Amino acid sequence: MIIAGKRIHEIFLRLIAHSARERILTNQMKFIRELLPSKRDYLSVKSSWRGDILAGITVGIVALPLALAFGITTGAGAEAGLITAIYAGFVAAIFGGSHFQVSGPTGAMTVILVPIVAKYGTTALAPLGLAAGVLVMFMGVTRCGGLINKVPWPVMEGFTLGIAIVIALQQLPTALASKSIPGANTLLTGWKTLRFAIENGLHWSSVGIVIFTLLIKFLYPSLHIRPTFRAASAIPASFVAILLSSGVVLIFHIHTPLIGALAGSFFLKHSDSLGSLTVAALITASVQIALLAAIESLLSARVADQMAHVHDPMNAYQPNRELFGQGLANVASSLVGGMPATGAIARTSVNIRSHAKSRIAAITHAGFLVIVVLLLNPVIAHVPTAALAAVLIGTSYRIAKPAHLRELLQTTRLDAFTLLLTASLVVLLGLIWAILVGTAIYLLLKPLRYRNRGISIS
Repeated sequence: MIIAGKRIHEIFLRLIAHSARERILTNQMKFIRELLPSKRDYLSVKSSWRGDILAGITVGIVALPLALAFGITTGAGAEAGLITAIYAGFVAAIFGGSHFQVSGPTGAMTVILVPIVAKYGTTALAPLGLAAGVLVMFMGVTRCGGLINKVPWPVMEGFTLGIAIVIALQQLPTALASKSIPGANTLLTGWKTLRFAIENGLHWSSVGIVIFTLLIKFLYPSLHIRPTFRAASAIPASFVAILLSSGVVLIFHIHTPLIGALAGSFFLKHSDSLGSLTVAALITASVQIALLAAIESLLSARVADQMAHVHDPMNAYQPNRELFGQGLANVASSLVGGMPATGAIARTSVNIRSHAKSRIAAITHAGFLVIVVLLLNPVIAHVPTAALAAVLIGTSYRIAKPAHLRELLQTTRLDAFTLLLTASLVVLLGLIWAILVGTAIYLLLKPLRYRNRGISIS
């Protein structure tokens, strides 16, 4: 009887262990399926595909000058920016966790890439993009997507403001048609670039193109108040500004640097070697790129759901899948000679305002850019680089949102202090340090705020 009882007990324990293993395996398989595309992603396509295609073309028009400009700003060239927008935008649209996200090269990413390219050259972009992409995919597989909700909103607002300032500073060499002074500190290099340009004589033609482009960019949207121009005002202001600036340069034979002819290829050759990039530098830089790609993509996806008024959990963005998709997009972009990419708040917001309902819009955006590369190369060659710099300066102003910023600074002293501190740290130290220090300071000072008010937080 005792032997039989022990035998039954062993069988019972084995059944429990087997059941537990099956549950774990089932949960793992379910999670893997959640990271991959499914038919559910396209349930609304039958009713929305026409609007999605129009939205995708609109986003493509907006993305074109931004992709060119970010490629030039980074130092990788306009072609690299376009290739990144095409491949990263297409892969992230299919594998990402958001129905509205549009991905590609962004200003935030250039903040990290500019000093890297200045120090190690463009050959560093491919290995860094691959390593960072794998890290972001790993973050998705290990379910790190929910961590973005832990970052306080004043830190995120300061993060955004700091990025806007750095983007504007990075445009000084192109806007002034001047020598780019290498350096890791954007504020210092911006000042040195400005001083060098003044000492050696300002390139007034380029400065004039910058001013003209900015005027068009900010005045053109006001046409929507006039019924005669209402249809024309649907065309993005940045696209119109670049088109008119290019026309002025061509007609009046203004001497200013142009983009020049693109190769018209969808693949750029890149070196498989690390070059001067050490293993320690590879690890450090790839971690920074991966963290930024994760943070900006999740932030953009979260904002997208808010803008689209998504309240149904079934249609809400999936943070872990978003990380997996963005990591895969970075791997794909790096393999074809592109740059690291993230979800782009500016292009995503345009996508939603254009009434996109599904991923077809982001996919169409990538397809539109393919057509541009195939058919509009001669036109792009005559675009002045100063006009692209002006577009990014205008974009940085839009990102900063001065009116919204004034409202934020009138909230609590802690929130205002954290916002300004984080923005300053972005400019002085870098994006990742800014988020870490800003979050730490906010969490340390927050209990003091409640204590001073006599409120218990226990």
